[in-house]
Amino acid sequence: MVLSLPEDSYNGLSHRLGEMPYYNENDMTDENQALKKAGLKVTLPRVKILELLQNPQNQHISAEELYKLLLESGEEIGLATVYRVLNQFDDAGIVSRHHFESGKAVFELASQHHHDHLVCLDCGKVIEFSDEVIEARQQEIALKHNIKLTNHSLYLYGHCTNDKCDHNT
Repeated sequence: MVLSLPEDSYNGLSHRLGEMPYYNENDMTDENQALKKAGLKVTLPRVKILELLQNPQNQHISAEELYKLLLESGEEIGLATVYRVLNQFDDAGIVSRHHFESGKAVFELASQHHHDHLVCLDCGKVIEFSDEVIEARQQEIALKHNIKLTNHSLYLYGHCTNDKCDHNT
């Protein structure tokens, strides 16, 4: 049986695993459309996790941090479900998974524009940047070695120089 709820009727509701409603396509939000386009059913855990990931403050966030945010907002979505949804989102190209120096997987919404990352080894701050000169040089190097680049990741690690970083206190 498919349960159809208007979008505003599920805001703030908590559901246990097994009670996740599916939503009517006529009540599609941007999140719902993104899920459908990726071939995923629209469930409360997927919608809530996608909503959290759309907040710019929640980029480069771990599954555990997402789980805590869900609990704080009153959602009863288990940690195993958070991991499962993030894996599904990664497989569907909705999120990008990164393993920075800490080794812990963090996630961000997949973006249309390519960017690289600067990571502070002390406080864990992640800064996204794009640089056309770096991109062009990588292409030159690949061509020199007869490689056609399809994708790449560039992570630059260092230490913050501002006074608020952990290693400066």
